[in-house]
Amino acid sequence: MTPYIPWRPMKTLRLHRFALLLVAGACVPASDQESDFVLVSDVQQLMVNVVEPAAEVYWDAVGTIVDAEGVHEMYPTTEEEWMAVVSAAVTLTESGNLLMMEGRALDQGAWITMSQAMISMGERAIEAAAARNLEAMFDTGAEVYYTCTNCHATYAIETLRPTDDRVN
Repeated sequence: MTPYIPWRPMKTLRLHRFALLLVAGACVPASDQESDFVLVSDVQQLMVNVVEPAAEVYWDAVGTIVDAEGVHEMYPTTEEEWMAVVSAAVTLTESGNLLMMEGRALDQGAWITMSQAMISMGERAIEAAAARNLEAMFDTGAEVYYTCTNCHATYAIETLRPTDDRVN
């Protein structure tokens, strides 16, 4: 079970609040009619405006930089920064559900499996961020990346780095 993190509105999290509202609105229980849902964006728009910004916040939250001045550890240091990382992880996780919605799901096979993998990795990302476990956040960030690039290797190969052997 994911621990409850109280939400406090912050100026730095406007994008994440908007994304969470978008996600929350899409996750209201549906009636018997699938047409109750209104797709506001296609897959590409969802990726550019919701998934990618959330992933960047999560991936940029923890790391190490080695330069001429030494080793610099990067990690959230304020409550607002921690909340931004948790919010990003929640956004990533719920985006897996958004990708499975009728009108976005490109097929009922690999697409659904990969969207479910995004949810699974996202849940782990939420837990790591909520626990403020830097090592788990770093490791989970890598797993989220692999989940994303595995999907891209199937559905959006042009988005992979040129050095990725799946491109050649």
